[in-house]
Amino acid sequence: MKLNNNIDKLGTLGLFFTALFSPCCFPLFAFIASAFGLGSFELFGGWTMWIFQVMILISIAGLIISYRKHHKLYPLLFAIPSGAVILYGYYSSSDFHHIYIGMFGLLIATGINYYCNKVERNCETCTIYNGKSVELKSTLTCPKCGHIKDEMMPTDACQFFYECEKCKTVLRPKQGDCCVFCSYGTVKCPPIQAGDKCC
Repeated sequence: MKLNNNIDKLGTLGLFFTALFSPCCFPLFAFIASAFGLGSFELFGGWTMWIFQVMILISIAGLIISYRKHHKLYPLLFAIPSGAVILYGYYSSSDFHHIYIGMFGLLIATGINYYCNKVERNCETCTIYNGKSVELKSTLTCPKCGHIKDEMMPTDACQFFYECEKCKTVLRPKQGDCCVFCSYGTVKCPPIQAGDKCC
């Protein structure tokens, strides 16, 4: 689980590591490498650009894995275009400006993903259900009177009935839903969040 949260970081760090230790392929990083006496040092030789592209894929794969956990699309909105810009710069335009822009785009995506994972871990109303983190707090809205109330969802059973505290209407799941939270709540029930079948 810990490795899954860090795959994107490994890919992005590997990307910059490859660039830093390949100064002839990445002139922007040559002055940094020169400061450490690595001005003409080629760590990966002819494999540099292949390793660089693998690191892009690892970074994006890590962001996709994280997306499946926290469901925040922002990191991928930065990462996928950034990866495409890098590949365009390498294969089509041979312009290193595109490659650098893409690299820093992936760095930003990794930073946003780190924040999303941190928020997910700090969720006070979350719990682990069948090995996955699920949100237990859902806001129910009565379809009859519009009354809104936050409720905590049970993890051991689906709630088929719920009485609105304002109009006393007894809510039942809509056809095809397994519980009142799936029908009238802002968050689906734990089994659905975890990708399981309804109760």
